[in-house]
Amino acid sequence: MAAQIIDGKAVAAEVRKQVAEDVKAIVASHGSAPGLAVVLVGEDPASKVYVKNKAAQTVEVGMQSFEYKLPAETSEHEILTLVQRLNANPNVNGILVQLPLPKHVNAEKILNTIDPDKDVDGFHPTNVGRLWIGERTLVPCTPTGSAILAKKAVPSLQGLNAVVIGRSNIVGKPMAALLLRESCTVTVAHSKTKDLPGVCRTADLLVAAVGIPELVKKDWIKPGAIVIDVGINRVPGENGKTKLVGDVAYDECAEVAGAITPVPGGVGPMTIACLLQNTVTAFKIQKGIKD
Repeated sequence: MAAQIIDGKAVAAEVRKQVAEDVKAIVASHGSAPGLAVVLVGEDPASKVYVKNKAAQTVEVGMQSFEYKLPAETSEHEILTLVQRLNANPNVNGILVQLPLPKHVNAEKILNTIDPDKDVDGFHPTNVGRLWIGERTLVPCTPTGSAILAKKAVPSLQGLNAVVIGRSNIVGKPMAALLLRESCTVTVAHSKTKDLPGVCRTADLLVAAVGIPELVKKDWIKPGAIVIDVGINRVPGENGKTKLVGDVAYDECAEVAGAITPVPGGVGPMTIACLLQNTVTAFKIQKGIKD
């Protein structure tokens, strides 16, 4: 039996539609829309495309978009000064500094200068702590989107055995925290895990976020499991071109899984949608509005 394909594009559209409705309600009650500021330093091609898409989708849902494009030689002090200015700007509710930053800039210092209540990436240590102790907070976008997609496959995640492959601060660790919030029993696996295939076979929900192309094979999957593939890897394709694949060998794993996300078209589209959602959440936190 073929797996249910979890369509990230369709779910992201649903999230954006809800964000647009929330923004309309905010404008009606507060007179102004939430604002998202994105800071891009340098000329990284992928970052430029990503920032352009963020700005376009921000405007589409009715929010204010503030873009700051700085040359690669911009000093760390100048970037810090800009972030501090955005922290103090009441029209800016969310701040995102696009990574990677140039090598002469201490990215951790920059990110930790962002007001935690405006940190729509969810990377600030204060937000990390709030997530782990169960407080309302801003959560990294990719894990948030992954959790939303998993919930599309089953009515409830409660009680599921979940395995997360990967322990990064951006995906693996916050993913584990989110799944604990959903009352899953969570195992975090990684490169040093003994018998990784055996651990994966215990999973009712498997989240692959390790960055190794097609690592997860068919015999790693428990029949009927939900498989969320966070990996985006560019590998050689046909006719000298490249193609995108995930951390999961999709074709063979789809024969065993109960539900699975494709790459592309799975978790990827959710990231910007959840960024917009986080901006609305940030506005509400700043204004003391309860969900």
